Amino acid sequence: MNKKQKKALYCILISAALLILANVLPLPYYVKCAVYAAAYLTVGWDILRKAALGIRNKQVFDENFLMAVATIGAIALAIVDGSGDFNEAVAVMLFYQIGELFQSIAVGKSRKSIAALMDIRPDYANIEADGQLEQVDPDEVAVGSVIVVQPGERIPIDGTVIEGSSSVNTAALTGESVPRDVNVGDEVISGCINLSGVLRVKTTKEFGESTVSKILELVENSSSNKSRSENFISKFARVYTPVVCFSALALALLPPLVRMAMGLPADFGSWAYRALTFLVISCPCALVISIPLSFFAGIGGASREGILIKGSNYLETLSQVKTVVFDKTGTITRGVFEVVGVHHNKEEDAKIIEYAALAECASSHPISQSIRRHYGKEPDRSRVQSIEEISGQGVTATVDGVSVAAGNDKLMRKLGVEFIPCRSAGTIIHVALDGEYAGHILISDLEKEDIREALDALRSVGVTKLVMLTGDAESAAKQVAERVGIDEYHSELLPGDKVEKVEALLRELGGGKGKLAFVGDGINDAPVLSRADIGIAMGALGSDAAIEAADVVLMDDDPMKISRAIKISRKCLKIVYENIVFALTVKLACLILGALGLAGMWAAIFADVGVMVLAVLNAMRALKTK
Repeated sequence: MNKKQKKALYCILISAALLILANVLPLPYYVKCAVYAAAYLTVGWDILRKAALGIRNKQVFDENFLMAVATIGAIALAIVDGSGDFNEAVAVMLFYQIGELFQSIAVGKSRKSIAALMDIRPDYANIEADGQLEQVDPDEVAVGSVIVVQPGERIPIDGTVIEGSSSVNTAALTGESVPRDVNVGDEVISGCINLSGVLRVKTTKEFGESTVSKILELVENSSSNKSRSENFISKFARVYTPVVCFSALALALLPPLVRMAMGLPADFGSWAYRALTFLVISCPCALVISIPLSFFAGIGGASREGILIKGSNYLETLSQVKTVVFDKTGTITRGVFEVVGVHHNKEEDAKIIEYAALAECASSHPISQSIRRHYGKEPDRSRVQSIEEISGQGVTATVDGVSVAAGNDKLMRKLGVEFIPCRSAGTIIHVALDGEYAGHILISDLEKEDIREALDALRSVGVTKLVMLTGDAESAAKQVAERVGIDEYHSELLPGDKVEKVEALLRELGGGKGKLAFVGDGINDAPVLSRADIGIAMGALGSDAAIEAADVVLMDDDPMKISRAIKISRKCLKIVYENIVFALTVKLACLILGALGLAGMWAAIFADVGVMVLAVLNAMRALKTK
């Protein structure tokens, strides 16, 4: 317990002790009243103060106001009838505070659980100075500095290993427990734990731009993006509270006045008691507390699985996904391309690879990287001039004075070069030298091992259509789609074409309950990620672009996590609807009973505090994702 919770507990215990004394000891009337008053103020002063502040700030109708009016009214009735029985007033306030304490502890535990799952913020970075390690604040480390990460320490800033080798634990980021080996030249990201060897890392980003900072910012800000359910509850509470207050006033005044008009005893005291009971029952705190808590717990539970959801609105949309559209490279396939053949016209294989590798030397595209790997040497950029990358087609450059074009069929047609089609399935890079066709390079990209199981898992959670969009040739796209079991595919697409295809699929859904999710790498697919109902970036570990562009970020390359994210979202929404139905049903029943005089203050306590406690307990289930 924190200090605030301990203080609340002490007040509850003191108030309960005073209440027992007032009922057990044979005290004079005024002494008993004083003991009751002490018990009431001990446990209720905070509520009275908040109610007064609400009135002063013109925010009258909240649970504090309801509790203050109901309990003060109960005390006034006890004074008027001369009974001196303030038990109900004190008990209502006492049990309300017990419920509030319980709720505070429950929320605190959920926050601690989430904080523990996302406890990736490094406390310091090691800088070597005069042969000694000096611990400094990560914010103070400049880009390009060399930091030392010892075994057991958390990597504080993104960078590249320049000395040493080790295994790193990425569980806090990806949810996976299998360590990853790193060596000289490998990139490492902040938030991972160094397990074995000492690493010297040259930082490539400032701490504020590192992966760990981006993730923490995303999780911390997720509560600002509210779902329709949360917004509904907020609006509902703003309308509901004044309505029940005026209804209680009408219940206290209208029936007695009608009875007086009929010549019957008015019985103002009995109807006032019913009105006060009605107020206590009507308190909407069960909904106002449990609904945001359910979403908060759901987002936290997903974070533990390496699934970052930017807000409860995205969690709600995710639960309604019926169509999933995939980018191919790096999503369905591994994104690791390999040159598997060179089919030439008149130039030798090595010559074609050399010219292509030099022309592609400035590109970061995976296909370009595969050609350079196959070349086997670091391209000499001094031999290359006039590089132009043409989106969705390829590159042109001048190498040793020779005009080189390397790209797909579209590039060859654009340049007016007659090319030889390739019968093999895969990505085909045609190469033309000085406007003459030289041959083509065949590149293949293997599917991920568990992609078929992942697609089956999506169908099992109610996804009815699986679509693949790719810029690759028709033959390569068809081969991949058939092997993995994709329902529909579209090939040879530019980034703008992908957006058009997604818009067409959205029109097919017709704006109904079914939603469309696009799954991509978050770097080249930002326009499509933004256009879909929900964008999912997969394999986004260390990718700033993915974290910025997508609504849901899967921190590793596991396609099974797409269906897992949908399951988590549906479980969370199920809990939300359970809480809404349960709270409203119980309250409505108790309100009717209270208005009819069949439910007293004790029923009111259950309808308020009991429902809140049960709803909070149910909301905590969203933390468990297994």
